[in-house]
Amino acid sequence: MSAPHSVPAPDDVDAVTEAVLTASRLLVAVSARSLAAVDESITLPQFRMLVVLSSRGPLKVTALADFLAVNPSTATRMLDRLVAADLVSRAANPASRRELVVSLTTAGADVVHEVTERRRREITRIVSRMPSATRNGLVRALTAFTEAGDEPGVTDQAETFWP
Repeated sequence: MSAPHSVPAPDDVDAVTEAVLTASRLLVAVSARSLAAVDESITLPQFRMLVVLSSRGPLKVTALADFLAVNPSTATRMLDRLVAADLVSRAANPASRRELVVSLTTAGADVVHEVTERRRREITRIVSRMPSATRNGLVRALTAFTEAGDEPGVTDQAETFWP
């Protein structure tokens, strides 16, 4: 285990931002390894799309693009690949036949579940190496962080997903 880093003052936004950026690199690496172990053909942005559909349910393409912060044309290209892989499906919106609604398929839900379980195991291994007092503070800090970012908590969902 590496030497502990100094803890920034709670009001030092720059130091806290640097700590979050460093932690996010670790979490992205964990996510990438977990995804590659399940399906090397799915990119992280495509997996994020699967997670959004898993956590939010069926969505119109424009709403999905908004959740992903991409152009609808980018979302459509991603969807084309995921439809071809049978991970998502597109169907006419019953309320407006001009719009398409995108849903996760069973295979797509299975990918989200398996990748999430792999991530959970690796994060559990990392967290278990931390002192318990630090873990308690981490729970409070990360809960506040995700609430500030408007990300639904895992307890708000049937399963645990990306982040």
